[in-house]
Amino acid sequence: MLRRTFLGTALASLAAPTLAQGRKLKVATTFTILADMARNVAGDRVEIVSITKPGAEIHNYEPTPSDLIGARGADMILRNGLNLELWFEQFLRNLGNIPSATLTEGIEPMPISGGSYKGKPNPHAWMALDSAMIYVDNIAVALASLDPAGAEEYRTNAEAYKAGIARTIAPLRDQARALPEGRRRLVTSEGAFSYLARDFHLEEFYLWPINADAQGTPQQVRRVVDAIREHSIPVVFSESTVSDRPARQIASETGARYGGVLYVDSLSEPDGPVPTYLDLLRVTSETIVRGLSDG
Repeated sequence: MLRRTFLGTALASLAAPTLAQGRKLKVATTFTILADMARNVAGDRVEIVSITKPGAEIHNYEPTPSDLIGARGADMILRNGLNLELWFEQFLRNLGNIPSATLTEGIEPMPISGGSYKGKPNPHAWMALDSAMIYVDNIAVALASLDPAGAEEYRTNAEAYKAGIARTIAPLRDQARALPEGRRRLVTSEGAFSYLARDFHLEEFYLWPINADAQGTPQQVRRVVDAIREHSIPVVFSESTVSDRPARQIASETGARYGGVLYVDSLSEPDGPVPTYLDLLRVTSETIVRGLSDG
């Protein structure tokens, strides 16, 4: 999980003087969803910061000098991996010799099925219930490697948080699975819902496979239009970090409804609709189930 150069005693020796100095440990994450997950595991023992801000589009993110300043002094960085943070390696080099942990270790990635990224891992694994549990466990292990004295607290917090995730998503997953087969088709702008679609037993269609592609090719768009017409798919969604115009255009062309915004890559500000990861899972899943149910 942790980069090899920082395994074992190296991390233990790093943590000891930090704690002895009376300074609270600081862990940075690459984006807001990971930060919220980490806060739930860390409790009050660790300061958690996100490099990217709420609402940021993380695929093509370009770090700013203020991002670098905000991450300075971090004792560890948590990242998603699976080629999500293409900007991260240079950013990490600019920060210096800081240990990092990849939170998707142990997750079997789903491949992207089209576009220039075909065959590469789909990075949005946090949208699946089983994968979310692995994220949380990996966070607990990473924090314990940095702060062995807090290992039991991290494990306890992780188990409580996993139970909360299950309570949030499992009932909505069951509602989706109970939909008539003809209504279990999900159309979105980005192919960011492959893991959720697999969990919810939905067939996934999208205008482009990943936001780094910017927009779908004419062939991809035509495939979606044909699928909506062939299967009488009633609703089309878009994601919060991209323009809703392409999805609305497809809806208008096919006679489908525009079903609203789904949240996947970023949390909102604290006073917004999805200030936490649990809110993101709940709001996105409710929007999907309601849109497909209304027909």
